[in-house]
Amino acid sequence: MSSPKKQALFIASLITLWYSSNIGVILLNKFLLSNYGFRYPIFLTMCHMSACAAFSYVSIVFLKLVPLQLIKSRPQFIKIATLSVVFCASVVGGNVSLRYLPVSFNQAVGATTPFFTAVFAYLVTFKREAWITYGALVPVVTGVIIASGGEPSFHLFGFIMCISATAARAFKSVLQGVLLSSEGEKLNSMNLLLYMSPIAVLVLLPSTLIMEPNVLEATLSLAREHKFLWLLLFLNSATAYAANLTNFLVTKHTSALTLQVLGNAKGAVAVVISIILFRNPVTVMGIGGYVITVLGVVAYGEAKRRFK
Repeated sequence: MSSPKKQALFIASLITLWYSSNIGVILLNKFLLSNYGFRYPIFLTMCHMSACAAFSYVSIVFLKLVPLQLIKSRPQFIKIATLSVVFCASVVGGNVSLRYLPVSFNQAVGATTPFFTAVFAYLVTFKREAWITYGALVPVVTGVIIASGGEPSFHLFGFIMCISATAARAFKSVLQGVLLSSEGEKLNSMNLLLYMSPIAVLVLLPSTLIMEPNVLEATLSLAREHKFLWLLLFLNSATAYAANLTNFLVTKHTSALTLQVLGNAKGAVAVVISIILFRNPVTVMGIGGYVITVLGVVAYGEAKRRFK
């Protein structure tokens, strides 16, 4: 097999793994937070990041899958710390929103990520796109407005948390792209996750103690009622590690925008699966709005490709 074909097969396999792990963690999060009675999204996020720290350390230090890279400068550390905080905000916001919103609407709002990615890409890298590229973002936002009006399970606080998480996710993607591609500060995906995860845990720990003070007692009590809780938490955290690692890898081998465009196809799959599994009500107006958003994202990606 020729080298270009091998590269294409590698990227296709990577995207498949990213799809499956992302959809898996979304559905597991929804099941734990809404259907299983586990009402602690910040603690759940801390479990995710603890798993990422542990798995990354074992992979690099013991299994030596990639060489250990050291942080070269204080500005580089500040960028990694910023990425960690933004990442925490995106995941916590997304997890909190799943307590109040169905996965289908959560994914519809998440489809606006390219809009925020374009804004932050300009603010961070001063990269300006052609006017027609920005024009393609109009249906992206319009579709979500329509979907919001047609959502029977709409919850204002859940919506605010979801849109905040979406903006944070977009900023993370742009910053992540800089850290993975800048010649002076380049880190491979696993090393970036190794340094990022412990910082995220340190940020989330006091937040958990302040905002979810009875989490340990409640978790132990719930574990006595549901014997598979620990297994579900472990699987959820391991899947989150796979999702985060493949997220970095897909960004490195493609781009931040490609990641977001691919994410909308993933979102469509997650919507269908969630409706089948959780049977949340949907309306024609809501589905129509989501379709408009996805079509807008497709148009944006095509415009960006043509007017580089």
